[in-house]
Amino acid sequence: MTIIKAQKGTKDILPADMPVWHFMEEKANEVFSKYGAKEIRTPIFEATELFARGVGDTTYIVNKEMYTFEKSERSLTLRPENTAGVVRSFIENGMHRLSMPVKLWYKGPMFRYERPQAGRQRQFHQVGVEVFGIKQPAADAEVILMAVNYLKALGLNDLSVELNSLGCPKCRDNFKNSLKQVLKPYLGELCEDCQTRYEKNPLRLLDCKVPECQEIFAKPEVRNVIFSDFICEECAEHFNALKSYLDELKITYSVNKLLVRGLDYYNRTVFEIKSNNLGSQNAVCGGGRYDSLVKNLGGEDIPAIGFAMGMERLASLIGKIEETKTTAFVVSNNSAEAIKLSEELRNNGISCEFDFSNKKFVKQIEKASKTAKYAIILGEDELKTGKITIKNLETSEQKTISKDLLLSELK
Repeated sequence: MTIIKAQKGTKDILPADMPVWHFMEEKANEVFSKYGAKEIRTPIFEATELFARGVGDTTYIVNKEMYTFEKSERSLTLRPENTAGVVRSFIENGMHRLSMPVKLWYKGPMFRYERPQAGRQRQFHQVGVEVFGIKQPAADAEVILMAVNYLKALGLNDLSVELNSLGCPKCRDNFKNSLKQVLKPYLGELCEDCQTRYEKNPLRLLDCKVPECQEIFAKPEVRNVIFSDFICEECAEHFNALKSYLDELKITYSVNKLLVRGLDYYNRTVFEIKSNNLGSQNAVCGGGRYDSLVKNLGGEDIPAIGFAMGMERLASLIGKIEETKTTAFVVSNNSAEAIKLSEELRNNGISCEFDFSNKKFVKQIEKASKTAKYAIILGEDELKTGKITIKNLETSEQKTISKDLLLSELK
């Protein structure tokens, strides 16, 4: 019979891998809670319209990468990202009535039909933060600080922060028009995707990685437009204030005028955090401000900013974390007594296993040495005397004690 394998672009997270995943999740709760962020868990699938309106119907994600299916004449989509879902929940559950800011964090699987690559699968995982209700640049600075401190808590220090400002809709429209004008002579030389973006969302032209398009963007007249100070005075004040906050916080950053992010909802501040220990796909965090998204999805006019990180990439940087060994392993040929003692230890908060097969003691101790810190030997002599032999499997030290002292000895 043919073996059924995991689908392309999906991976099992095996027990040996779980320590690093638990580490990432525990650090997320630890770090984000310090900033007052509360965890939220949204459904894995949502109405397709949520992503078309939220992420943007001109984006590559919505046009080519979403897992969409019909059920009872409704179009549903596995979430390709989680900001839109968190915003939907924020609106639906009346969180706009809470005291601002509302800070939420999440973790979980996302789904995009794309070519699998290092650190990115068709089912991948993200951890992220969304902060609602504050338009001032201090919120931008805190969100970036939160991301940096989370990465540092994971032990990742070789990082670089890149910033840009996309401006507000008004000043961004002026930039889009200038960009279209300077690129018009080269329109036929742009890739097919960029030709579509030229009409629907010219700002995302700068996100293209096709070498031929990059060459066009490097032309002097095009670079003059890209690197112009197109943002209005109010947006410039916001961006300068953010940079001032980051300077005060001793966060090193650089301004990257080509940084636009891949989703339509961003405005003003956008940022990426990169790891110098990865190759060309070196971004570990991306985020920015999306002040109009809550309103666009039917809510109040509430500003917001957030970020997301790919957990597979983080795991590759953290490396392997050794599994925590079981505290005790009961070595015995009396299954009834072994299971009874094991359960007594578990009920007192001590992890414990025993051998179901009644193998020879040598084999049981050999197995115990691989999985546990202590071997609790319960042989015929121990059963007769009411005593227990405890062996430290790391030092090989062994002693026989009263059963009443076992708990205190292990703890």
